[in-house]
Amino acid sequence: MSRKTSGRRLKAASLVYAPALKVAKAIAEGSITSIEITKEILRRAEAYNPRLNAIVTLLAEEALADAKKADQVIKKGGAVGPLHGVPVTIKDCFEVKGVRTTAGSIALADYVPKRDAAVVGRMRAAGAIIIGHTNVPELAADWQSYNAVFGTTNNPWDTARTPGGSTGGGAAALAAGMTFLEVGSDIGGSIRVPSHFCGLYGHKPSLGAVSARGHIPPMPGTPPGDPAFSVAGPLARSAADLRLAMEVLGGSDGGLEKVFSWRLSSPRRSRLSDYRLGYIIDDPLCRTSSEVKEPLERMVKVLKGESVDMVAGWPSGIEPKKLFDDYRYLRYASGAGGLNGDQIYERLRMETVNDGSDEYTAAHAYASTVKEFQDSMARTALAKEAWLDYFGGVDALLVPVAFVPAFPHDHITPLKSRIIQTPEGERKYQELRFWISFATLCGLPATVTPVGLTKGGLPVGIQIIGPFMEDATTIDLADKIGQVAGGFRSPPGF
Repeated sequence: MSRKTSGRRLKAASLVYAPALKVAKAIAEGSITSIEITKEILRRAEAYNPRLNAIVTLLAEEALADAKKADQVIKKGGAVGPLHGVPVTIKDCFEVKGVRTTAGSIALADYVPKRDAAVVGRMRAAGAIIIGHTNVPELAADWQSYNAVFGTTNNPWDTARTPGGSTGGGAAALAAGMTFLEVGSDIGGSIRVPSHFCGLYGHKPSLGAVSARGHIPPMPGTPPGDPAFSVAGPLARSAADLRLAMEVLGGSDGGLEKVFSWRLSSPRRSRLSDYRLGYIIDDPLCRTSSEVKEPLERMVKVLKGESVDMVAGWPSGIEPKKLFDDYRYLRYASGAGGLNGDQIYERLRMETVNDGSDEYTAAHAYASTVKEFQDSMARTALAKEAWLDYFGGVDALLVPVAFVPAFPHDHITPLKSRIIQTPEGERKYQELRFWISFATLCGLPATVTPVGLTKGGLPVGIQIIGPFMEDATTIDLADKIGQVAGGFRSPPGF
């Protein structure tokens, strides 16, 4: 029996910047077909992707075939998932069965997985139409998205600038209306930085909320890596789509799903004015450039005008310098198992002077003692307790995503030699690690919401850090803050 339709037909072109929620509803109601909306997204990819190089493996034929099947389900009145018939993209770090998955590495240029990553399987189960892989830096190891396999991805707000990394291709595709959702990953800001640079909503989930099984790195056939930090999560053009994506992607994996069910918790508050929020706009450890600081200060003023209780400063018990150092150390120490003794010795030989660089930190971490590792883990455990106490009286903490907006492409190596120009002078490239480190180290959820533009017209986002496993609270705040102080807007020319 055919599904009853709404009767009012919609044009695909009118929906390209619509929330995924709205598109899914329109398809389910028969206001538009999956074929129509998929063809329109593929048309936009053909028109705009050459300028951006965002989608690097386009699955046009496969997507149209899947869309046709989705429409048949609607026609027959079958059951549909929450993303039925909606075109989405997947970061080229997640395995897609039968589709080349490179993680931007020449070594994987011909790698074709025999399985779907966990998040890919869940998107398929929700009815989503996967239209392709999006570009990344080599092995997801940069805040810019370029590699020797596919080249450089450009920011739609200014093609001379990076969209960020490592989920830069997905962020560019979303901002330019070439997909409705992107599945990304985050260990060093790889969801949050591209969201900030491209004016999007992005969510780094609580550690363990979404499975990263099938993510590269680690390389195929090797043990899973970075379990202490790595998460998979969504980027979108609305906070409501982030919540929908988390409902689809979240939950146990690897057998645990047989005994543990997944439910996204409810937000802590119902109204924006009910929230009590901490905030830090600037810090001597990583000064925020005036380009970013001005929109963030306007946001704080708007929130105070909305009668939000705002509390300035770091939480009691949180020592940002020590935690930042522990983040950097543990981030590298957790990857030492992939190196042999000769490789570790060579790293130490090359990095004999403590210049504060990530290269030195990595070399030290690879050869550090078990006692050093245990001490760092103990400090992290104490920090988690401090966050728990803080969130007993404050609902979330607002901090910058990065000290700068999107910057011009810079592929100079090594990374420690790169410099970012700001109105206040030159800054070290690796300072980009600072503001994203705190949520990552302690496994806390962090949502980015757009809050305005710089004077030069580049997007600026705020990072909302919340209590462990209360992802719905940071997503709800992203929605409410976006409504009064920013929100997504399409880049000029797209």
